[in-house]
Amino acid sequence: MDIEQKQAEHIDYFVKQASNLKGSALANVIVEATSHPSLFAFSEIISVPSVIELEGTENDIFLGLLRMFAYGTWSEYKSDASRLPHLAREQVLKLKQLTVLTLAETNKVLPYDTLMQELDVTNVRELEDFLINDCMYVGIVRGKLDQLRRCFEVQFAAGRDLRPGQLGGMIRTLANWLSTSENLLVSIQEKIKWADSMSEIDKKHRKEVEERIDEVKKTLSVKERMLEVTNCEQADIDHRGHEEIISELGGVMDYEEDRSRSKR
Repeated sequence: MDIEQKQAEHIDYFVKQASNLKGSALANVIVEATSHPSLFAFSEIISVPSVIELEGTENDIFLGLLRMFAYGTWSEYKSDASRLPHLAREQVLKLKQLTVLTLAETNKVLPYDTLMQELDVTNVRELEDFLINDCMYVGIVRGKLDQLRRCFEVQFAAGRDLRPGQLGGMIRTLANWLSTSENLLVSIQEKIKWADSMSEIDKKHRKEVEERIDEVKKTLSVKERMLEVTNCEQADIDHRGHEEIISELGGVMDYEEDRSRSKR
């Protein structure tokens, strides 16, 4: 079962629990939700009407706690600790895990020094153990620990709840991306048309060259045949000339023989 499906099941459970309770009775549900080892999204619980009604009441601190786990980090909790409930060990671990997710939203290479400061970790060994055992094995992040460069290279990080007002910025970002993609698509289509046009021109040029080559071949073939005919005619003329010369020589020889015979 992947992390998204687990999240959906846990969220559904706590939403149902919160919907059936009011006031101080919600405190235990909120503490349980923020301590759960496999729950990392809380906005649906915050949206439950009975939870919203905690605003401005004596139990308002639990609504603030829930919002801290939905949007905040460990360092932000420390800044507001006096106005929020004390955290159990499981809640501290959870909030530190969520802090890693927040850092990974904006930077895919997280320096060890930054992580140690944000997580209140005193040494590299402790930090790497946390990232391996409490983040990567849990499935909320995937990445590579680079001890030489002293950083964590993030390959995947689960998403957190959207902060108030963040949705508008995300919509604008997606709209800009869509506009850029459409412009890029138009540019690609124009280049494809240009390539097709050049291909047609190249085919036409190649055809013209081939036709010219065929014409030259035909011309050469005709000239070769004419040359063969001329050579044959010349050979015939030469042959006939030789025969006439031989004939004339034969006549002279006959004449000389006749004269010889007469003298006798």
